[in-house]
Amino acid sequence: MEEYLIIIVRTIFLYAVILFIFRVMGKREIGELSLLDLVVFIMIAEMAVLAIEEPKSELVNTLLPMGVLMLIQITTAFLSIKSKKFRELVDGKPTVLISHGKIDEKAMRQQRYNFDDLLLQLREKDVSNVADVEFAILEPSGTLSVIKKEDKKGQGSLTLPLILDGVIQQNHLEMIGKNEFWLRKRLREKEYHNLEEISFCSFQNGQFYVDLRDK
Repeated sequence: MEEYLIIIVRTIFLYAVILFIFRVMGKREIGELSLLDLVVFIMIAEMAVLAIEEPKSELVNTLLPMGVLMLIQITTAFLSIKSKKFRELVDGKPTVLISHGKIDEKAMRQQRYNFDDLLLQLREKDVSNVADVEFAILEPSGTLSVIKKEDKKGQGSLTLPLILDGVIQQNHLEMIGKNEFWLRKRLREKEYHNLEEISFCSFQNGQFYVDLRDK
């Protein structure tokens, strides 16, 4: 009876601990979890299960590695915010599979993504004809973002960052048919002379959205 009571108390305690850890690590939907998020969550859950199954083991042997994993996750999240390169290294980056109705087979091979996967996710987005797709982007989480041609107005309904953390995204400029000279000229007209001060810039429906660092 005493052993069962210990198991119950441990279960409630570890439930509270895991809830606290996940709240500290931030709110993200299950479908938006990165590979690193999944690894950390699975490891923490496995540690909790082992601690419950072995009521005679010291709780500190479970709480210590949980705390270490939480610190690792918080540190990587902080570095991801500060560095786009680190963020792409940890989380990966979006891959354009369809651009202006044209499938990029090379990108699909690089992502080990076959046509059955593509057609399945297109059907889930109520798209029956590939020719109707303006852009299809495979997100780091594995979900497929689809922009239909009929949704396109002006420069399109797809938000493409032209500047991230002060760095010009050349591939996105090419996707909207523009170049760096055009971008710098248009931003100077809006009194943005130092691009390194821009944390995020996009051009959508003929309008610029600019967010400055820490402002």
